[in-house]
Amino acid sequence: MPPLAPSRDAGAKAGRVELAISGMTCASCAARIEKRLNKLEGVSATVNFASEQAAVSFDPAVVSPDDLISAVEGLGYGAALPQEAPQDQDPTREYQLRLVLAAGLSVPVAVLTWVGAAQFSGWKWVALVLATAVVGYSGWPFHRAAVLNARHWVATMDTLVSLGTLAAWAWSVVVLASGLHQGVYFDSATLITTLILLGRFLEARAKRRSGAAIRALSELEAKDARVLRGEEEVLVPVGQLRVGDRFVVRPGEKVATDGVVEAGVSAVDQSILTGEAVPVEVGPGSEVAGGTLNSSGQLVVRATKVGAETALAQVRRLVAQAQAGKAQVQRLADRVSAVFVPAVIVVSLLTLVGWLTLSRSGAAAAFTAAVAVMVIACPCAIGLATPTALMVGTGRGAQLGILIKGPEVLEQTRKVTTVVLDKTGTVTEGRMQVVALVPAEGVAEADLLRLAAGAEGPSEHPVARAIAGHGRRQLGCLPAAESFQSRAGVGVEAVVEGHAVVVGRLSSLADWAVELPEELVATAARLEEKGTTVVAVACDGSPWGLVALADRPKPTSRQAVAQLRALGLTPVLLTGDNEATAKAVAAEVGIERVLANVLPGGKAAEVRRLQEAGEVVAMVGDGVNDAPALAQADLGLALGTGTDVAIEASDVTLVSGDLRAAADAVRLARWTLRTIKGNLFWAFAYNVAAVPLAVTGTVNPIIAAGAMAFSSVFVVSNSLRLRRFQPLRNPAAPRHEVLPPGPAPAVLNREEAR
Repeated sequence: MPPLAPSRDAGAKAGRVELAISGMTCASCAARIEKRLNKLEGVSATVNFASEQAAVSFDPAVVSPDDLISAVEGLGYGAALPQEAPQDQDPTREYQLRLVLAAGLSVPVAVLTWVGAAQFSGWKWVALVLATAVVGYSGWPFHRAAVLNARHWVATMDTLVSLGTLAAWAWSVVVLASGLHQGVYFDSATLITTLILLGRFLEARAKRRSGAAIRALSELEAKDARVLRGEEEVLVPVGQLRVGDRFVVRPGEKVATDGVVEAGVSAVDQSILTGEAVPVEVGPGSEVAGGTLNSSGQLVVRATKVGAETALAQVRRLVAQAQAGKAQVQRLADRVSAVFVPAVIVVSLLTLVGWLTLSRSGAAAAFTAAVAVMVIACPCAIGLATPTALMVGTGRGAQLGILIKGPEVLEQTRKVTTVVLDKTGTVTEGRMQVVALVPAEGVAEADLLRLAAGAEGPSEHPVARAIAGHGRRQLGCLPAAESFQSRAGVGVEAVVEGHAVVVGRLSSLADWAVELPEELVATAARLEEKGTTVVAVACDGSPWGLVALADRPKPTSRQAVAQLRALGLTPVLLTGDNEATAKAVAAEVGIERVLANVLPGGKAAEVRRLQEAGEVVAMVGDGVNDAPALAQADLGLALGTGTDVAIEASDVTLVSGDLRAAADAVRLARWTLRTIKGNLFWAFAYNVAAVPLAVTGTVNPIIAAGAMAFSSVFVVSNSLRLRRFQPLRNPAAPRHEVLPPGPAPAVLNREEAR
């Protein structure tokens, strides 16, 4: 499997690495590491607490990956490049043994505390021994992190937990050793440790589930390839494949890497990339992607991309980059978390002083309230609110073939008012198809098609290829064309079956001394009004009929437009085609606003004009000429079936090429953003409501610990609901057909054409 991030040498050349960070326990830790990395010259870093990753851009001439790792380790945390980090490490294991011990000893401590006085006089000493084991061993990760942070004059959530549990334990030891007639809090110290460990355990397990999508992508690649050395198959690791290698893919095996089929016919399951469950038929000349599953026949494939350049590797990299980024709401949460812990310590001390000076309840009550403040105010839920939702949302998108490049995309989707749709290849199939044949009086339809398709056979023009392809599908073999000549912008002429055949524009027939009868001229005008391209066919100087062609809308385009409207977006069709063609396609798919006759270089200008009119514009396209418009738009969505340039210029890539995925992408992004905001609301609301209750002594430290742990688990669990997101695939509404429906173009006679 190719590495997700570059090696140290490769990283130095690229100036970007993804560091695996270990030892973080809260958002404050992430903020501290990020601040330290950003202090290095030429470094821009973002640290994600939920994914435990640091995305670092740096100047290789100033710092190296080793310098970055040293900076993180200098703070007391671990850092490594992903390929050097421990693989398949389960974060829950760190807490399991300590949690089991804490839970096992906390129960007898609680029982002794609550009923021990009625049983025997030495119960406090037994509780001391048990509590020391819990606070000392089970709580050691908190104390260790607190000491490391204190060396740098930094306070984190671990500082609060450590201070709270040690204070409860130390106060109880003082009371016991000095013989004071005060209550002991061994039960509070042990139960706080147990509850917070339980919260960490559940949180770690939920975080692992939230990152399952990207780990699954890493596991989908084939491990070996059957490479052809001459006529012999040699089994080699995928990592040894090179561009140009030919390899065999048997039924039921995964395609080893991206390539082009050279031999064989089969159906390939591409659902890992597109999210579509229906296998795609492939044959010689078809492109296949590494990691996809060969369902039936045997294939021979020539490798075109290997390693980090494959489609699956690029998907994984895009998802990782998106999860490493931060939205504006997350940056706000990070700033709050960075100052929250020191503020809580101050509030806790003020609570202690306030109770001692203003209350008659005594030192025990003052101490209890101060500890409760420290425990209940931990900002862990705030730090998890955004990254967990982002991880689950982008991961679910990757499973459905929707690649969201960064968290800022989520914030753009809620503002979009208008979606501009490129016509060719986005709304339509992107290729010409024959939609009508109109033979002249006395000419058979089969003869018209046979001679026209035979004459167009040698040509590479899109219109010619459409006519020739339709002829092969309808008739089988085509007659050979002799003395073939192509005249750019006019048409072709050839000798077919001994006849001089001409296929060209109606306006150019005079060049061949051919005149169409008025009946065919009127029919051609009506067909052109419906948005078709009409060519005339002449044989031996006599008109034989008309062939009408069109770039048909995709079967799902009308449904996609309806879904975009349901999201409150106004669809606009943008095309360089003439107005009649554009309006015909727009009417068929349900679009009312049309921008036609737009030159390739003018698409970005049209998007800008809409923006200047106050619209927030999303652009969906697939071609090279769409790239400037995709970049200009507030939100760019590129079909993955399009060009690499368009995909690079966009914010979202729709791998399947299905326009309905554009609506799914907006829905998913909006749902993810709503989840983030909901998480932040409940996290902030929890702290705002809980701290005053702790200050006033309404809640004790044990309840505070349980509430704090619950808030973190609640936030992560709420984010995991995004895993249930499903694309809309309801049957499309009845279509208003402008052109004859159906996968096979209809053949119209003269009466039907009228």
